Amino acid sequence: MTELKLAIKETTEFIKSQGVGEVTFGLILGSGLGELAEEIEDKVVVPYNEIPHFPVSTVVGHAGQLVYGTLSGKKVLAMQGRFHFYEGHSMQTVTYPVRVMKALGAHSLIVTNACGGVNENFEPGDLMLITDQINFTGTNPLIGPNDEELGPRFPDMSNAYTPAYQEVAKKVGQKSGLHLKEGVYMGFSGPTYETPAEIRMARTIGADAVGMSTVPEVIVAAHSGLKVLGISCITNLAAGMQANLNHEEVVATTERVKGEFKDLVKKTLAEL
Repeated sequence: MTELKLAIKETTEFIKSQGVGEVTFGLILGSGLGELAEEIEDKVVVPYNEIPHFPVSTVVGHAGQLVYGTLSGKKVLAMQGRFHFYEGHSMQTVTYPVRVMKALGAHSLIVTNACGGVNENFEPGDLMLITDQINFTGTNPLIGPNDEELGPRFPDMSNAYTPAYQEVAKKVGQKSGLHLKEGVYMGFSGPTYETPAEIRMARTIGADAVGMSTVPEVIVAAHSGLKVLGISCITNLAAGMQANLNHEEVVATTERVKGEFKDLVKKTLAEL
């Protein structure tokens, strides 16, 4: 057994010992969006610092725990707070929870984030359905030896974000009267915000939003054969499009739109 598979086995056995049962959907909740986990029913909470092989999230606005239970009739395992490459974790560590979700039986992943708007038609507070991504982190979580039991050496990223799930989310948004944006998410390593020149480049090559997460997790989700739904909260306009950038604005904007966000995810999950 490889070192990675042995770690996954130890992690999943511990999580199950805490009362976590069948999982169908994994949820990764980004900055300011973790409150959705509070609505999970019959919940089991497992702090990251108790889980073997799990690091601890160090970002303000990230609770740092797994929450298991029922949401919209589905058995979900939610990450309240994710891990980031810029915290000093390896890409393998950043994406490790996705491996664990798969090992616990999840067939799908809902991934959320707070990000900067690059599309000039976006405004802070918009919700964007992620249709595709650009990996500009400078690395890839699949670099290194490949274990064919976990996924193929060269995974196809053509439909990394599951088209059928996007259609469901769009219909839910329309029914709710929500003007859901759509676009391409471009992942940078961080932790600096992008420069105005980088944002002009991002727009030129087809990005609608930029952020410091999501891309590696979705690569591993594709490698693992998980279906994916991605939703971004546009918390600010990117560099060169507004006066300055700060994390407080990110958290404040997600606080303002969290009701719409939670409603969209719950209603979409119910339909999937």
